[in-house]
Amino acid sequence: MLELYVGVYLLGVLISSVSQVLLKKAAMRQYETPLKEYLNPWVITAYALFFGATLMTILAYKVVPLSMGAILEATAYLYITFFGVTIFKEKLGRDKAIALLLIVGGIIVYSLGMS
Repeated sequence: MLELYVGVYLLGVLISSVSQVLLKKAAMRQYETPLKEYLNPWVITAYALFFGATLMTILAYKVVPLSMGAILEATAYLYITFFGVTIFKEKLGRDKAIALLLIVGGIIVYSLGMS
């Protein structure tokens, strides 16, 4: 049962990361009016996804321990880095790569402690 809720949590984190990409795409555009800057399909979709991801997180916390939630939330750094490199052509520098390895290492250490 825990695995299902962990999957729901991770899917929510992924959806939240996708919504951040949509917001960044929206921010990179020029708009005729400030109202159009906030009321456009990119932004509205992103906030709808954020809302859905929040509901998924709330549902997952019915079973997922709070201490595990922070670890699962850390996977967002991996998703965002992947999207940044693939979609926005951002560079993955040495410091960022080391930071990501530390995050993955922390997730692995926590997972090993759960068994």
